[in-house]
Amino acid sequence: MGFNNGYSKKNFDKKRQNKRLDAQNVKRASDFRKTVDSYHGKDDTEDKSLILGRNPVIESLKAGKMIDSIYISSEAGGSISVICSMAKEQGIVIKKVNEQKLNKMANGASHQGVIAMAACAEYVEIQDILDIAKKKNEPPFIIICDEIEDPHNLGAIIRTAEASGVHGVIIPKRRSASLNHTVFKTSAGAAAWMPVARVSNLSQAVDTLKENGVWIYGTDSSGEDYKSVSFDGAVGLIIGSEGFGMSRLLKEKCDFLLRLPMVGKITSLNASVAGGIFMYEVLKSRMN
Repeated sequence: MGFNNGYSKKNFDKKRQNKRLDAQNVKRASDFRKTVDSYHGKDDTEDKSLILGRNPVIESLKAGKMIDSIYISSEAGGSISVICSMAKEQGIVIKKVNEQKLNKMANGASHQGVIAMAACAEYVEIQDILDIAKKKNEPPFIIICDEIEDPHNLGAIIRTAEASGVHGVIIPKRRSASLNHTVFKTSAGAAAWMPVARVSNLSQAVDTLKENGVWIYGTDSSGEDYKSVSFDGAVGLIIGSEGFGMSRLLKEKCDFLLRLPMVGKITSLNASVAGGIFMYEVLKSRMN
């Protein structure tokens, strides 16, 4: 019996593509380490995700280093305006804070009114996530984090997402944790592998997903029992914030609202725990 050459070539191309993606992700993780290590000593007690001082931040921006956000003093002037202009050109989030906040972040080190936070990976576009699913010949499986502000929660969500076959995660630019060092550590490195898109408007992002045939599932205590709903097809799963759940606007855009049964005295679960249960329900439906 001869070999099925079409099948063999398809498998070969898929393996070659996977190897290329693996190499890119390893480089992303390596670049992150180089970025943060370039500006700090070898003291393991330091937060090596921070770049302190005006010149180091400016040089990082010039070099195109992966920077997640920049904290600047609301009272600082001079070359701070140059930093703000460069950051805006690169789409980097700028946060104005007081001196006390910067002093706490710097842990006594000199910061000159500015601290940049290195990103543990580059952000992608929503279309990139959809393309990943298409290349794998799978219906898209996407997590939408609605103002998950605790980096430990976001890291845990990304870790579970990577393990359960999610193609990508979407987070908002404001009022959300981002791809910083804490998220990288909490995710056990999964943040270097899981594509994350950071968007200005989550509502518009959901509209984009719906235009691409993705069904939107929201997690809310007012929804129906999750066991009664099918997860066939393309899935966009919204995980609401730790304190307030989903925003009203996103809730109105959901095709399905789901809840987890609570039989104890506690009426809610940690956002990352609840999200993990739903993610594995989607995976289970895809494996059946």
